[in-house]
Amino acid sequence: MRLVMLGTAGGPRPVPKRAAPAQAIVHRGEVHVIDCGNGVARQMAMAGIARSDLAATYITHHHADHMLDLGALPLIAWTDGREEVIDLYGPPGTTAMTHDFLSMAAPEIAARTATTGRRAFPEMLRNTDIHDARVVRERNGLRVSTALVDHPPFEVALGYRFDSDQGSVVFSGDTSYSPALIELARGADVLVHEAIFPEALAAQTEGANAGTLMDHLLGCHTTAADAGRVAAEAGVGTLVLSHLVPGGDVVSEEMWRDAAASTFDGRIVVARDLQEIPVGSGADRMMTTAKER
Repeated sequence: MRLVMLGTAGGPRPVPKRAAPAQAIVHRGEVHVIDCGNGVARQMAMAGIARSDLAATYITHHHADHMLDLGALPLIAWTDGREEVIDLYGPPGTTAMTHDFLSMAAPEIAARTATTGRRAFPEMLRNTDIHDARVVRERNGLRVSTALVDHPPFEVALGYRFDSDQGSVVFSGDTSYSPALIELARGADVLVHEAIFPEALAAQTEGANAGTLMDHLLGCHTTAADAGRVAAEAGVGTLVLSHLVPGGDVVSEEMWRDAAASTFDGRIVVARDLQEIPVGSGADRMMTTAKER
């Protein structure tokens, strides 16, 4: 099992050094992408991950930075030669979003189908809207389960856990401190958790709506220290901080790491785009960028 951090920024505004949120699990020839932020297909190309191997996508919630390429990534996988079914998992409304994308892209789909003679793209897509905590997939030696995390105003925001005989990885999605996430992550090899740095946010939340935005950030997200608490209480092996807000140079890797280390004494990784995180028996390997493999 490979874990590749495709995009590690958080929020809808692009930043120079980090791409929008997305991660990939590569397992037994299948690619599973968790969140589809803008540009995820290019990040896969940069990481050397074949889009034609895309087996499934998993959306944590419906903020734009997590789902803008929900339709685009499977479409590009299809143009790259994918003909097997692609499963699309996400909160309620994900199926409707997929149908809306198919309507928007209908001219492109019709033209490319006519000129290639390949299987019609809509036939390849299989949607599952997730309303509650449960096992959503179990095949090819990989088990995927969910928890409901806390990210208002969304009624359903999801964390995902991936288990195989090669290790276990949990993704928090966007959430405040969440007991449900702690249970989902219990004993996992790796926890990928979002993180904000409140002390650095004040200067970036100026203007008429600054107070409302700051209240949202503090009430609906998790500080690096609280991410460390979650990791400690869940007993995970490695904590990976990602979806970093702010995602620029204003907060150094050392600052992120020190904040998490105040509450968690295990391995801490401040994620970078295209970084591969060792999982399970490979946890002591040197971390590399995916394209170095």
